[in-house]
Amino acid sequence: MTVQEPATDLLQRYARKILEAPVYDVAIETPLQPARALSERLGCQVLLKREDLQPVFSFKIRGAYTKLASLSTEEKARGVIAASAGNHAQGLALAARELGVRAIIVMPRTTPELKVIGVQSRGGEVVLHGDAFPEALAEALRLAEEQGYTFVPPYDDPDVIAGQGTVAMEILRQHPGRLDAIFVPVGGGGLIAGIAAYVKYLRPEIRVIGVEPDDSNCLQQAMAAGERVVLPRVGLFADGVAVAQIGHHTFEVCRRYVDEVITVSSDEICAAIKDIYDDTRSITEPAGALGVAGIKKYAEREGGSGQVLVAIDSGANINFDRLRHVAERAELGEQREAIIAVTIPERPGSFRAFCEALGRRQITEFNYRYHTGQEAHIFVGVQTHPQRDPREALLQGLRDQGFPVLDLTDNELAKLHIRHTVGGHAMRVDQEQVFRFEFPERPGALFDFLEKLGGRWNISMFHYRNHGAADGRVFAALEASHAEQGELLATLDAIGYRYWDETENPAYRLFIG
Repeated sequence: MTVQEPATDLLQRYARKILEAPVYDVAIETPLQPARALSERLGCQVLLKREDLQPVFSFKIRGAYTKLASLSTEEKARGVIAASAGNHAQGLALAARELGVRAIIVMPRTTPELKVIGVQSRGGEVVLHGDAFPEALAEALRLAEEQGYTFVPPYDDPDVIAGQGTVAMEILRQHPGRLDAIFVPVGGGGLIAGIAAYVKYLRPEIRVIGVEPDDSNCLQQAMAAGERVVLPRVGLFADGVAVAQIGHHTFEVCRRYVDEVITVSSDEICAAIKDIYDDTRSITEPAGALGVAGIKKYAEREGGSGQVLVAIDSGANINFDRLRHVAERAELGEQREAIIAVTIPERPGSFRAFCEALGRRQITEFNYRYHTGQEAHIFVGVQTHPQRDPREALLQGLRDQGFPVLDLTDNELAKLHIRHTVGGHAMRVDQEQVFRFEFPERPGALFDFLEKLGGRWNISMFHYRNHGAADGRVFAALEASHAEQGELLATLDAIGYRYWDETENPAYRLFIG
């Protein structure tokens, strides 16, 4: 049985390591910047810890350098290795260059060229292996065993935790007055463990709150279970925190000293990226915006009440092509856009009457589709405001004027696919089973799907759109009878791609089915 280290000793040990961490050989002390517009809106003081301003645009340089500096002369001479497709890779490459250590980074073959170049430009040697992170990790561990390299973990290591904890040391020095809570993005837990250890040692009254995507909440589930759990799958939109299991060392700290974990949706993350941009004119990666998204949810629940809240803006390594998806979903996350379906009579003047009913609201999207001789369907996006013109008022106003309205604002199929495919009713398809899939964004994913599906069912509809996320979103229909549904679902389960049955989705029924 493992003997748990006494709480005082654990905090004291980490506080000492944090104070001694040599991060400033390569990292900078980042500013604690007021977010004035967001603060005014929430009724509290929001401060952003700008770790996106580090030399590698992420806090990861702190832990990587601290770990490398702790290695023996012999270990440094043998070189280090890591598996990463993100911020840890660039942080380790720069740290190794500064210390004159050879660094090999194993990255999946699907890693964007921008990140590969980022590692190489900082002196790292890149080995491309496999189509996904687990394959790259296995290769890195194999090479470490075979060649004698020291493997450098991204988060689950006491020295890495201590390096990340220097963020808290700066915050308490920069803001010695009232501080109610610090909101920390959580992946494997290195950053929040370091922050929690230092804060609870010196200022235990300050709440330390983790923020995770609702589809990658490994810390929240571990704290609920009282032990580390493995998530069966993780969402990839916030790829910097897409971790299936919290670290062993990190959970040792988090289970005792993290006060709460809040989860947020992808749309709420996109809205937070926009909030940070509005206040700083900087663009944060999805994982980096988790702290702000958590503050917004916390303030809505608790009320602003003049509290002083810090969000860790943990990184800015976002692929440029992902920005269109962020911009598209930010308004939904902020409840500033409603997506609705409306049925209107197919007769002269009804289209104009509907536009009059909308009033002078800003239209963000408009799709009109003739349906039968009696009616037509409209798919429309309308700008709203949570206080001045809430979505509920728009819906009720249209209903009061006799328009049947269906609210699709929270309908994923409508947001991802229907808005791009309005107008395609199939005339000679008798029975159609409709599904929404998440494909891995890697070469051959579509071919693998079709090959495993075989020739058993005809594909009657297919829509794919690359919107910059780490996973591809696919909308497909297969000609299959209800009697064949069990066999079809078993086949889809065997393929292994995440999917949802959307056959009865009202958005599909109105505009395509």
